[in-house]
Amino acid sequence: MAESLLIVLAAGLAGFVDAISGGGGLILVPALFAVFPGASPATLFGTNKAAAVWGTAWAAAQFARRVQLPWGALLPAALAALLGAFVGAWAVTQVPPDGFRRALPFVLGAVLLYTLWRKDLGRTHAPRHGPRAQAAIASAIGATIGFYDGFFGPGTGSFFVFLFVRVLGFDFLHASASAKLLNTATNASALLLFGLQGHVWWHLALLMAAANVVGSFAGTRLALRHGAGFVRAVFVLVVGALILKTAWDAFGV
Repeated sequence: MAESLLIVLAAGLAGFVDAISGGGGLILVPALFAVFPGASPATLFGTNKAAAVWGTAWAAAQFARRVQLPWGALLPAALAALLGAFVGAWAVTQVPPDGFRRALPFVLGAVLLYTLWRKDLGRTHAPRHGPRAQAAIASAIGATIGFYDGFFGPGTGSFFVFLFVRVLGFDFLHASASAKLLNTATNASALLLFGLQGHVWWHLALLMAAANVVGSFAGTRLALRHGAGFVRAVFVLVVGALILKTAWDAFGV
């Protein structure tokens, strides 16, 4: 009972953080591994996806009601992200992700330094491309980060947010809102794969999903109320925490 309560609380906090800037897996995945150290990693990842997909989808729906989004670009990008995640999930069965694990802290470090250096980055919403170019670039981002999510995964939401800001010229609020749609697609793709293979604890995932949606509701309201500057600040904190976590996982330091 105590174990389930701890995981449900972690799922709520993960939904809160993920709704604002991405990075909810930073909280929930380590919590699952800590509480259930003897479980199969695939089962813990699958259970995480079964909870996270609902909070992410809820956040996407709430943002869509309040933020004007370029659906002509995001819908093909979401499809590309879903397909990319499928290919990435297949690739991880063929090639171990050790290279990704060691490179990730440095990639995240570059993202953080660039964000801090460009103090105006993501504060103003000024899309740089026309509808066709925006759709093509968003789809390329979706396919690339979708593949990464299926193959390895940590920081997927944060990478979506950063690339929408840096490449497409979105502010952090619009980027976070857009990222939710693509992250929902990648989570659903991974969940389908894990579910078909029997790697989901559905009895626990349903409780986690409810908590994740509650946390997502609270995080979305804060992001909408406080805008791009608030989302940027949370993004910086989450990426910093991801750097520490992934460096520890890769190098034990």
